[in-house]
Amino acid sequence: MASIKETSSIVTLTHPDNKETSVTILKYGATVYSWKREGVEQLWLSSAAKLDGSKPVRGGIPLVFPAFGKNTTDKYLKDLPQHGFARNSNWTFKGIVRSYPPTVQFELNEGNANRELIKAWPYKFTILYNIELGYDHLKTSVDIRNESDVPFDFNWLFHTYYNIQDSIENVYVHGLENQATHDNITGKAAVEKNAEVIIDREVDRRYLNVDVKENITILNKKTNQLVHGLIRENLSDAVVWNPWIKKSAGMGDFEPKDGYKNMLCVEPGHIHDLVTLRAKQKWSASQYMY
Repeated sequence: MASIKETSSIVTLTHPDNKETSVTILKYGATVYSWKREGVEQLWLSSAAKLDGSKPVRGGIPLVFPAFGKNTTDKYLKDLPQHGFARNSNWTFKGIVRSYPPTVQFELNEGNANRELIKAWPYKFTILYNIELGYDHLKTSVDIRNESDVPFDFNWLFHTYYNIQDSIENVYVHGLENQATHDNITGKAAVEKNAEVIIDREVDRRYLNVDVKENITILNKKTNQLVHGLIRENLSDAVVWNPWIKKSAGMGDFEPKDGYKNMLCVEPGHIHDLVTLRAKQKWSASQYMY
C-alpha cells in the first residue's frame, strides 16, 4: 500500500512500488510543491518560497481560481487579487480516495476559503482536487460544482513549474506550432510560427484554444529526448512563462536569482474566456504529467 504522512500543514504520498517516487502537498493552496520520480525532482521550487501559509508558493503547482491574472471587468472577479483565492486558502484534506494508483483528495468551498477574499465572491461552490501519483506520472484533476441557484463565471489554471535539470537554453517546447498567441509582455496577438519554442529571453505567452489532443512536450535540443510531457483534459489554453534575468531579480521570493535557468512554466488552463457554470452543474478538468 501507498505510504501517507500528514502533518498540520503538509501531506506526503509515497508510491507503493517505489519509495523514491512521491508527491508532497501543502494544505495552504493545496499546492503540490514536490514530485519526485525515482528520486528525481520534477518540479521547480524557489529556495525562498513561503511554505508557512503567509503567501502563495513560488513554484510547484499553484492553483488559479476563479480569476486568471487580475480581472478588471467582471462584477465580482475584479475585486479579487491576482489569480483569485484558491492558492490563498487552506484546503481540507479528505484522505486517500483510490489505492492504486494512489490518489489523495483535497476540498475547497465557501466555508473554508480565505475569509477576507471570499467576501468578494458571493457564490456557493465545492472544488474536489485529486492528486494521483503514478509510477511514472502525476495527474492532477479538479471537479468544480456550482452549489448556488444562479450561474457563476470563472477561470481555472494549473500554474505548473517544471524543473529543468539541464539549462533552459538546452530545451524547447513542442506542440504549439500554428497556435494563436497573446504575448503578455508586448500585449500583441500573433500566431506561433515555430515548431520549436525556445526560451532565450523573458517569455510570458498565452496559447489559446490549443487542441487538447495535442500533447505539449519539453524536449532536449540536442537529442530530442523527452524532458517533460503534458496531456490536457478540458483545458484548451496554455501559458508558457520564464522570467529570465531582470524579472527574476525583481521578485523577492524567486531564489536563486539564476533559478530561471532551471525552471519553465507550462500552465494548462481555461483562460481565453470565462467558463460559465450553471446552477447545480459540475465542470471537470485535469493535467497528466509524464
